[in-house]
Amino acid sequence: MSKKILIIHTGGTISMSEDETGVVKPTGHNPITQHTKELTDLGELIIEEPFQLPSPHITIKEMLLLKAMIEQYSERGIDGVVITHGTDTLEETAYFLDLTTESTFPIIVTGAMRSSNEIGSDGLYNVISSIRVASCDDAKNKGVLVVLNDEIHTASNVTKTHTSNVSTFQSPQYGPIGIVTKRGIIFHHSPLELEYYQIDDISKRVALLKAHAGMDSSLFYAIKELKYDGIVIEALGQGNLPPATIDGIMSLLQENIPIVLVSRCFNGIVEDTYSYEGGGSNLKQLGVIFSNGLNGQKARIKLLIALAVTDDIKKIEYMFQ
Repeated sequence: MSKKILIIHTGGTISMSEDETGVVKPTGHNPITQHTKELTDLGELIIEEPFQLPSPHITIKEMLLLKAMIEQYSERGIDGVVITHGTDTLEETAYFLDLTTESTFPIIVTGAMRSSNEIGSDGLYNVISSIRVASCDDAKNKGVLVVLNDEIHTASNVTKTHTSNVSTFQSPQYGPIGIVTKRGIIFHHSPLELEYYQIDDISKRVALLKAHAGMDSSLFYAIKELKYDGIVIEALGQGNLPPATIDGIMSLLQENIPIVLVSRCFNGIVEDTYSYEGGGSNLKQLGVIFSNGLNGQKARIKLLIALAVTDDIKKIEYMFQ
């Protein structure tokens, strides 16, 4: 029996075309929808196009809209969801939905690195692969998945690693959890646990900073003056910062503004290993929250969600363990 799959088109390279000068830009229609037969052969498809935006234009507002749309269709009865999305912020939308959408069916996010009329365009193939995964019973209960280039990744681990290569989406340390083949969908492992937070809206602001040699407290003071509600820092190595940042960090913590630490390295996790001034041990004693393996952009998404749930620093810290 064919599955009922909701397809949500949101824009991005997958919906764009290259002009005669080589510039890629949006067109008046979504080229994926032209391939009616190739897609309808895969099941009963419901097509929605709530907006057409390049992914740098996506905000929390659009993520919440997608969450609401999935929940509305869930009540009507569907077997899976496929979202087409620009690749620049694809991992952030996928992770947001992973944390805030509770479903019994697979939710797949996909995109393309080459526009519809470029040689070797990957958009249609990725959509077909995603529909196949969304229709697969083995894809249930694995959280939101990202499918591109014959690989299946979890939203929590996947990240864009190359500016233009079609194999850009990788899961450092972990690898894909499955593959798409001509004959079927094969999963070789599953996430150990899934997280879900019930939210209706997000109104807080969270800044994201990247640590560097010689960094001082200036940006931390600016963030305090701008009245941000939280901050994520991509720290050095295992979770260390230059000593000149400490005064600024303490000024934020004294205002009960949560600071979440991740590493600017894309492998490994932050730990309270070093005890010198600005070292991880020092930062943890001050009250900085250590995140278990998330990259900066995903830690920011999670802190936004955490602040929508609670303003208790201890509870927020627990959410990042």
